[in-house]
Amino acid sequence: MKFTNGLYDLPPEKLATIVTSLEMIAKPALPPHEDKPDWVLVKKDQPDTEWYRDLYRRIGEEWLWFSRAIMPADELSAIICDPKVEIYALEIDGKAQGLLELDYRTDNECELAFFGVTGEIIGNGAGKWLMNHAIDMVWTAVGINRLWIHTCTLDHPHALPFYIRSGFKPYKRQLEIADDPRLTGIFPPGSSKHFPVL
Repeated sequence: MKFTNGLYDLPPEKLATIVTSLEMIAKPALPPHEDKPDWVLVKKDQPDTEWYRDLYRRIGEEWLWFSRAIMPADELSAIICDPKVEIYALEIDGKAQGLLELDYRTDNECELAFFGVTGEIIGNGAGKWLMNHAIDMVWTAVGINRLWIHTCTLDHPHALPFYIRSGFKPYKRQLEIADDPRLTGIFPPGSSKHFPVL
């Protein structure tokens, strides 16, 4: 990479993003969320990788979530079917519209590994509803003293402030450089219009 005037030039096939990690070490006072009788949080024991990837893609393609899209199926299955990983779907009228993945594989902590809702329901309180349920579940678990999550500059622009409002505190920033998944054929070229292909 070429370095000029404090900036690095990336090859056009690469993406660079700032990753911010956030944590909470005690359960916060949760902001109220509207009760939605037709919204159901469903735990998916031993989820099928095709089902998981479909929901992951419907939520994350716009934000260039690619890690689980390119992961070999056996590796993905080993994670999402691990007894210390819990997968939940927010179902509305029987259709999965939100994903919550809680990873307890490190002692005394939980990573909120993936969290999101589809574009169809963004803006109607689904994120707050799902986060409140996640926080309630994690802080009810025995022996947990830390919950953490990460987001990046490719995610929805409201993601970072939403996590902070939810009670997370930023503690680390990292730079991630990866192949643009639209140029490798993982996602169509028109994905993520807010971040143009070079």
